[in-house]
Amino acid sequence: MMLKFMVFLLFMIPFSFMKKFWLTQFFMFLGSFMFLFLGSYTYEWSQLSYYLGSDLLSYGLIILSFWICSMMMMSSMIIKDQNNFFGLFIFMNIILLLFLFLTFSVNNLLMFYLFFECSLIPVLFLIMGWGLQLDRVLAGLYLLFYTLLASLPFLLSIIYLYYMNKTLCLIMFSEGIFLLNYLYMYICMILAFLVKLPMFLVHLWLPKAHVEAPVSGSMILAGVMLKLGGYGLLRVFYIMFNMGIVFNFLFISISMIGGVFISLICLFQVDLKALIAYSSVAHMSILLGGFMTLMGWGVCGSFLMMISHGLCSSGMFCLVNIIYERLGSRSILINKGLINFMPSMSLWWFLLCSSNMAAPPSLNLLSEIMLINSMISWSWVILFVLMFLSFFSASYTLYLYSFTQHGKLNFSLFSVSQGYVREFLLLMLHWIPLNFLILNNELFVLWV
Repeated sequence: MMLKFMVFLLFMIPFSFMKKFWLTQFFMFLGSFMFLFLGSYTYEWSQLSYYLGSDLLSYGLIILSFWICSMMMMSSMIIKDQNNFFGLFIFMNIILLLFLFLTFSVNNLLMFYLFFECSLIPVLFLIMGWGLQLDRVLAGLYLLFYTLLASLPFLLSIIYLYYMNKTLCLIMFSEGIFLLNYLYMYICMILAFLVKLPMFLVHLWLPKAHVEAPVSGSMILAGVMLKLGGYGLLRVFYIMFNMGIVFNFLFISISMIGGVFISLICLFQVDLKALIAYSSVAHMSILLGGFMTLMGWGVCGSFLMMISHGLCSSGMFCLVNIIYERLGSRSILINKGLINFMPSMSLWWFLLCSSNMAAPPSLNLLSEIMLINSMISWSWVILFVLMFLSFFSASYTLYLYSFTQHGKLNFSLFSVSQGYVREFLLLMLHWIPLNFLILNNELFVLWV
């Protein structure tokens, strides 16, 4: 079945040369629903064909990739309206979706590395081709070299793993095959994913890439590309379980303290996109801290947060773009009193900001409960850091909402703007799965 979906994606490539914008978008949504109904709801690997397969972890992330790529097309109508190489833009979207599908569905570690690197190329083209300012070239280079530099040790460790195990098939690995004398292997295997996640100290490429990227680039970066790091960690820690128990305390400490620092940095931001980008780093630090405890709650909570953060953060970047298309600025100093300028959008700002600060009934709340539970079970001392992290997380989200929606309206604005139906649909497609999937949350804990 996985090969059928690969052929389905290849079949969509001619649409880019035909420049059929809505048709491509329809087929992407169709693909996501087909995969939703035909996919596997089992923790075991199924639908194995050649080197492709799917378990519940990859199944959830493939659906997320389809969903976010479909909405990238919907949010980028301005590229079609301005005739800004939109045939090439469609082509980049389809190729990116194909690489993401292959990355999440391969069960060979070397093929995973190959597609993990290949998925960078379309994102690089999106940022450098349709970015907003001249700094986009530097942002693209940051993105490329941070990831490539950290990925080379991972490639060397894959080669050594084949030398030891005589296989690279994920299904064939035995649990915890590495013992404590393989510290170099431990660092090499996880470094690429820590940069991709990104962990505090190696996160500088992310805000730069987000600020310079078009809305579609920001959506796919926040929605799916950061999840490649989490997915990789969930896969490789199966074989490094023994070493993780001993050495993970270092990464938990860096993540938690870094999360507090990043939350404070969010309170200083004046660019809306930069604020949401830094909030992504803060959320990923909670994910990393909870997962590195290697407890059942932490592992399930990290998968749950990957899905919830992907939908929530992508929706917030859409909101910023809706404002940017009207006012031509992302500055909080200019975007004030938007409840008077766009009253219809103010509710969506509230709904997505509340989800971002983990208010019920969003998936963010459930994932944070699980991750915080696992960290406090691991060590009660971490509770004091988590208190600050949760408090500042709510602070910068309220700061974002209140500063943009309230206050005196900018004097250059003397009109009221309504959103398009397309924009309301776009935000609804982010918010509904984010808040209603909590009714069926056992899907996210079955695969462990």
